[in-house]
Amino acid sequence: MKKTASAVWQGNLKEGKGTISTQSGALKENPYGFNTRFEGAPGTNPEELIGAAHAGCFSMALSMMLGQSGLTPERIDTTAEVTLDKVGEGFEITAIALTLKARIPGTDDATFQEIANKAKEGCPVSKVLNAKISLSATLES
Repeated sequence: MKKTASAVWQGNLKEGKGTISTQSGALKENPYGFNTRFEGAPGTNPEELIGAAHAGCFSMALSMMLGQSGLTPERIDTTAEVTLDKVGEGFEITAIALTLKARIPGTDDATFQEIANKAKEGCPVSKVLNAKISLSATLES
């Protein structure tokens, strides 16, 4: 399976503008630029998109692993906070903090934590990232 996304950039770094699109059409020429990435202006940025991809992938991996243990989640709510730091002359994504809140009938916290950590390690997006990935998981009743 292969999926594609594309970006078009015009101009220099600070005044230039770009658009990001995805094969599925979920993003279609969504604007991004220096101001959306570094100055908090409305619009998307690569780190936000990586966070969305990671949260989605992790949630699906957790659902799969719960199912393999005979558990069916009522709700999995994951937030990914992506940290972009200046390192040397450039920037690096240095960390991603996953925050999970889930309702899973029939399990206990120890089992939940074990499966959630396996999902964090086994999620395909986690495997491709070269950042410190942490997880704070809360089992809701």
